[in-house]
Amino acid sequence: MRLLLDNPAYRDIPNPITRPEDMTFVECLHIPAHFLRTKDDGTTALHVMRAPDPKKLFDLEQLAQYVLIYGWPGLENTWQGIAVNFAYRMHWRTLFGFALCRALCANSAGKTTLVRWFALVMARPGLYREAVAAYAAANLTRPFVAQYGADIEICQVHVPDDQVRNFSNNDAICVLIHNRIPPDWVDHAYTYGVVYLEQQFHQPTMSLDVFRDVDDERLQRLSVYGPPPAIPHWDGWREISEEDRYRLLFKRADE
Repeated sequence: MRLLLDNPAYRDIPNPITRPEDMTFVECLHIPAHFLRTKDDGTTALHVMRAPDPKKLFDLEQLAQYVLIYGWPGLENTWQGIAVNFAYRMHWRTLFGFALCRALCANSAGKTTLVRWFALVMARPGLYREAVAAYAAANLTRPFVAQYGADIEICQVHVPDDQVRNFSNNDAICVLIHNRIPPDWVDHAYTYGVVYLEQQFHQPTMSLDVFRDVDDERLQRLSVYGPPPAIPHWDGWREISEEDRYRLLFKRADE
């Protein structure tokens, strides 16, 4: 894949395509026609892709395609928690955890802090299941019923910017329970939580003591519960597709 991206022929792809010889060059590379779009000024441009549809928060395929193009895989990964290897493959469990945090947290100046606490809950095996069990024991008339199905309703967290620093581990758990997030979803997002946690040790932060404590607890919980199980359909690595290959080439042409 890297040899392909470093091929001078692809680095020289014209974008936008303004001259007949530009189109001839593109046709010689056998670029599918559906990757070409006509702009308002009449010129033709290579189409990479639009941002993920905010109404399809759990469309992991769409999310993976976008991260592949704009997340700089193989270099400094700016998409916290998503595992990307040097073959441009992404781990489905980390994509799922990222999507779940994105669904729970409203866009705001404090979103990074909110996401952090959800990720740290996901990184500790059995923590959420214990909380759900405690909630069920304390609320016999209002039992916890996890929501499943095609129509999932999630109420996003909205915290005033000046109050974000007060958001805590317990708050994150309460939000998960309030939204009736299935425990097996949080189990499945464990890999996302671990990758997120590991990334924090490689960048400047004022919360290293917090991350060390969470990692120590994670290891203790692993000895008790073992690794949280995955949802089989969304486990393993996502392989790069032919569509992805062209999008990477076009992004390189724009640079």
